[in-house]
Amino acid sequence: MLKHYPYKSLGNADHGWLKSKHHFSFAHYYNPTRMGFGKLRVVNDDWVAPSTGFPSHPHRNMEIISFIRSGAITHQDSTGNKGNTKTGEVQVMSAGTGIVHSEYNHTKDPLTFYQIWIETNKHDVEPRWESKMFRTNQSSELTLLASGYPEDKGSALFINQEARIYGGKLAKGSVIEHDIKHQAYILASDGMFKVEDNSGSVTMNKGDGMEVTQSNSITLKVSTDCEVIIIDTPT
Repeated sequence: MLKHYPYKSLGNADHGWLKSKHHFSFAHYYNPTRMGFGKLRVVNDDWVAPSTGFPSHPHRNMEIISFIRSGAITHQDSTGNKGNTKTGEVQVMSAGTGIVHSEYNHTKDPLTFYQIWIETNKHDVEPRWESKMFRTNQSSELTLLASGYPEDKGSALFINQEARIYGGKLAKGSVIEHDIKHQAYILASDGMFKVEDNSGSVTMNKGDGMEVTQSNSITLKVSTDCEVIIIDTPT
């Protein structure tokens, strides 16, 4: 079953230096019908102005994944980790027993990225952070970006949850069959594509979100060059 959330229907926040679209309730945006999707708790589509960012703030027992769409984000945390994650890279932070971090756009260009929070399946683990560059050119398949399954170690960033996040740029005309283990949330980072399952089909445009439930697989039919993210998480 497909449930479509057009970009214009999402929660909105404009702080000047930060502009955000919230797929689920977050901060000052509250929608009792949009409190998350299974173990997926937060998806924010963020725009951050140059030379601004998020000052030091704490997190605990949450898997936080950042998919950098354009620009670069500089991370620093209380465990001593420092890093600069650029376009095409993904970073993962397991907050575990508690971590304080800051994230800034130290460039002269805007930063755009998806901030994704997934509830952990292992509480009070040692906090950790890492980032990785993935393929940035167009392809006819999606790349596994993050996973909590042992068999995926080495090829994807690790998260403490039985979930998988896929993403990448797809070329116009591509047709992809994608299996779903639990349920999936799809993000249209850029471009236009159609999602089909046994219940029907829906066209996704840039910025849209979609819930996929009660389906073992979906088909993506790409209308224009696009960028897609699929988050497969337990209920």
